[in-house]
Amino acid sequence: MTQNDPFFDDESYEMESPRPPSKSQLKREATALQSLGEAVVKLSATQLKQMPLSDELLAAVKAAQAMPQRGAHKRQLQFIGKLMRGLDEAEVEGIRTALAAFRTK
Repeated sequence: MTQNDPFFDDESYEMESPRPPSKSQLKREATALQSLGEAVVKLSATQLKQMPLSDELLAAVKAAQAMPQRGAHKRQLQFIGKLMRGLDEAEVEGIRTALAAFRTK
């Protein structure tokens, strides 16, 4: 390969921006957030009041708690996971921290 070769371009190999996450990685993250949402749904009403949840997420969690353990409940858990994917990392970490505090009590 020579410098005059039009197919050889040093600049094209530079890592200017990181690669986007793979589809598998995105799915793992979505599944983890849905599992986190399932743990929140299992909390009692008093524990829910202490959680740093948005009004929309809190309403979705309460709706999931009222549903029987069937198809609608599963869809509601998926919706909770979708809402949690819209949160920023600090909010998700706050939820994880609060859950960890409940588990240690």
